[in-house]
Amino acid sequence: MAFKSMLSVLTNLELADTVLAQGVALARGADAHYDAFCLGVDRSQTGYYYAGANAMILQETLNRAKTESEELEEKAIEVLRASGVRWGAETGVAQIADLGRHVAAHARFADLVILPKPYGKNIGAEVEPTIEAALFEGQAPVLVVPENTTPITAPKRITIGWNESSEALVAVRAAMPFLQAADSVRVVVIDPPTHGPHRSDPGGLLSQFLSRHGVRVEIDVLSKTLPRVSDVLMRHAKDTEADMVVMGAYGHSRFREAILGGATRNMLEQADIPVFMAH
Repeated sequence: MAFKSMLSVLTNLELADTVLAQGVALARGADAHYDAFCLGVDRSQTGYYYAGANAMILQETLNRAKTESEELEEKAIEVLRASGVRWGAETGVAQIADLGRHVAAHARFADLVILPKPYGKNIGAEVEPTIEAALFEGQAPVLVVPENTTPITAPKRITIGWNESSEALVAVRAAMPFLQAADSVRVVVIDPPTHGPHRSDPGGLLSQFLSRHGVRVEIDVLSKTLPRVSDVLMRHAKDTEADMVVMGAYGHSRFREAILGGATRNMLEQADIPVFMAH
């Protein structure tokens, strides 16, 4: 299935330019419709104030969130009107504790959700739960775009992080339109198990599956020569000049990854190229 309906959830004016530019480039390349959901977020969590707190405080935080959503919409309309793609823009306001419901309601009807990188300087606390809501509640693939990256119309060199997991396979299936159009796709297997049904041909079945879909695929089996799997995968992506990394998201629980770290969180922290994820 082609990507014909794309969505970005904009919550931070400073991050909007990179996300909108990438969304427009992909929508133009795929002849897709691109929607911008401009969400003002009340980050104060005033719903948890003690009983009898001044109602003016609540109203002030909501007014501030509404103003942010209108500023985001103004930016989105300015970019999208000049883009030449089919587009739509909508505003909304949500408390940060209720963010997931609003994001999921839009993401579940999108083929691809394009969002900013959730970690780094001047990144709001709402970006990470926005990504998680799109992946889990919205059941949509997400393309995470690092700040100030050059937009790509269609990735020509793609790296797949493959570990035989269900999440990785879901991501590969979801990314198929990108994979079929790419000039080169490299399946990267890091420290494959020495025991198991696929020990003699790691990544072989995935390669066969992809080749039957017309994907030009190679397999790279790597040792874990750096402390984290994400370090090895990211270094390989740079060495092969990849335009995009495809990987499964949150093989462990989100809570465990938030506290202890994990491949998803580590990749998103250090990625300087777009990362396509699904769960």
